Amino acid sequence: MVKKIQTDPDMIAEIDLHDNAVYVVAGGRITQVDPPPSGYGKQEISWHKGEPTHSEIKYTQKF
Repeated sequence: MVKKIQTDPDMIAEIDLHDNAVYVVAGGRITQVDPPPSGYGKQEISWHKGEPTHSEIKYTQKF
């Protein structure tokens, strides 16, 4: 799920600091990275030529 974040013409975005989240800013846009679906895991952000290009989400399932 990609969460849209409101920006103004001066390229200023407001985020809710009560939310635990990871954000990526690239190409003038801010994108919230999806958390691991189980709540346990890790996110890896890949970079190419100095810009973030994609994320990989790995999760752990607890029994």
